[in-house]
This record gives sequence, structure tokens and C-alpha cells, in this order.
Amino acid sequence: MELYVHLPFCRQKCRYCDFTSFSGQEGRMESYVSALLREAEIRAGEITESFDTVYFGGGTPSLLPPALLTRLAEGLKARLPVLQDAEWTSEANPGTLTPAWLEAAMPSGINRISLGMQAAQNSLLKTLGRIHNAGQVEESVKLCREAGLRNLNLDLMFGLPGQSPADWSETLREALSLQPEHISAYGLIPEEGTPLFRDLEAGRLTLPEVETERSMYDTLLGTLSRAGFEQYEISNFARPGYACQHNIGYWTQTPYLGLGLAAASLIFPQKNGEGLQYLRRTNTADMDAYLSGIAEKAPVFSEETAIPPGESRFETLMLGLRMNQGVTEERFQALHGRSLESCYGPRLREMEARGLLVHEGDRWRLSRLGMDLQNQVLVALMDD
Repeated sequence: MELYVHLPFCRQKCRYCDFTSFSGQEGRMESYVSALLREAEIRAGEITESFDTVYFGGGTPSLLPPALLTRLAEGLKARLPVLQDAEWTSEANPGTLTPAWLEAAMPSGINRISLGMQAAQNSLLKTLGRIHNAGQVEESVKLCREAGLRNLNLDLMFGLPGQSPADWSETLREALSLQPEHISAYGLIPEEGTPLFRDLEAGRLTLPEVETERSMYDTLLGTLSRAGFEQYEISNFARPGYACQHNIGYWTQTPYLGLGLAAASLIFPQKNGEGLQYLRRTNTADMDAYLSGIAEKAPVFSEETAIPPGESRFETLMLGLRMNQGVTEERFQALHGRSLESCYGPRLREMEARGLLVHEGDRWRLSRLGMDLQNQVLVALMDD
């Protein structure tokens, strides 16, 4: 089982971000951490397995004062069954990471840092609304290494307004020069309602052409492969032995518990005569409602959805196809009591004929072209 903890505090909200996060509420950090620990106590009764991964996301977890970080991490371990050797990731932003924060993080169990580099060009960082500059990325990596961290991810973004293929190649070179164990690289998806989206709609900014973005993805694949990274998911690359186990859990429908504002949980998959079904819960995104609800030990879910067997089957296919290993008949049958062939056979073969899927033994995976056109593949495979 996996544990996700949401820390919504930011020094400044990025211009592309639509996550539940905000600036100017640092004064509520202490009460929020207290609420997180109370929520852990309330929900501990639901837990039937130990947690083998923990993930602090945000927001900017590296803004949390060191003493509060220690209190949170130690408090979670005291209340929930976190395995001693769990993979424990925290997101962090250059410009906020400090030696004091790392000195609190490492003894508390955090053994993996995901650092938001995004781009190597200060002009692009400004477009994104990031608070850091390119030099601070190198400084933050140095701090991590000096603290003894041996599992570092760099987050990168391509397809940005004003970003050229040369910019992207430079970003990859700079990232590799920092010798991370893992790189996550995402194409920008402008989210409605964000300042960046409004600038694009008004014509103040322009995205690269689709073919240019595809060429950036090709550059990503070739550059990281030559550097010894293995692609294990559409956007994720790792040196051998450093794939992110927490993210793999999401893609393989491992149950997870989410604590904090807007945190989602996947509750205890169960099988019935129709196959695998489970419950997805999402916490409120309203800070006042969350704090008051937790104080009263009342439910703080804003949404609770039962995922029926048919939708569960499609999620297995959809999430599995994100991974390079794809989906096997054996695993699909074990989860759902039905074969891939019986559920999706004709459509899978149609996608294979179009060069979008590859069929190897009992395994189906995306082709290189299929990675580019993933959304089209999934729409074609979707249940009627």
C-alpha cells in the first residue's frame, strides 16, 4: 500500500499550476500539520497493509520548517504502519531547499527528492512563474548530495511557450551534468483557468508546433538512452534500480491512502462476481472545511466514487499502457477474472494494424508512434 501526503503551501504559485496550492498561508502550516496527523489517526482503522512508499507532494514541501517536517514525518510513522525501508519521496523546489531542511528530512526517513528544475533557461522559468533561476538548481543538487542523498529526480518540461529545440537540448544536457538517478519529463498541458492558459488564449504566448514538440520528445528518448537511462513509463526515466516505486504503484492500481487537502485515496480493491471494483475518495480542497472537519473527526471527503468492474478494467489497460512493459494477459486475467482478448481483442488488433500497439507473446504495449498518439489509442480502446 502507498501513502500520499499533500502539503499545499507555496512561496509563489506557478503560472501553469492548477493543483490545490497557494501562497501567503504559511501561518497555517502548524495547524495544518496537526490536522494531517489527526487525519492519519482517524483513518488508521482503514489500513490493513503496511505502507512501502510515502510521497510528500504539493505545493512545495521544502517550504515546511524543519521542526514541522520532523514532527510530521515522525508523527506519521507513529500512527501508521510505514515500513522501515520504505521509499520516501519529497518534492522540493530550488530556491527553497536548505541545509537545515535536509538535516531534518534525511533522519526522518526521506530518502528520495524530486526537484523541480523544469528548464535551464531563466527566460523560460520566468514564463512558467518559477521562483528559482538556473543556478539555484545546481546549488540545490549540491546540497542534496552533501546531505547524503543518493536518489534524486529532476522534473523537466518541454513544449513550453518560446522554447526551441535547442533550448530543450540544453536543458537535457544541463540536467544530465547534475548526475541525477531519475528524470521525469512532461509535455506542458495548459490547464484552463491558469494565468499561462489565459496568456495563450489571448495570443500573448504561443506554444511550439505539434511536430516540434514531437521532435523534442524524440530528442528526450535518444539523449537519455545514450546517457544510460531506462525508460519505464511514457514520461519517466531512471538509471537501473532507481525507478520510482510510488509512481509505479499508481500505474499498477496499488491501493493508496491520501492525506490532506484534495488528496485522493484508492481504497482496498475487492473482487466480486463481475471482477475487480474499488472506491476512490477525494478530500475537500477547502482549507477551512478541512481543518474544521478534522477537528470534529467528521468526514472531509468532497467526492466518493465507486469504480465498477468495467471502468476498473479500462483503468488497468489505460495505466498499464503508460508503462514500457505494457499490459499482460496473465496480470489482466488475475485482476479481473476475464481475458484482455474477451474485453478488447478486436480493438487491440486494430491498433496493432495501425502501428500504434505492439503485441509480444501475451503482452500489449504502445509502439513509438503510439506513445505520440496515446490519447487516440485510449479513445479507440474505451468501452462503449
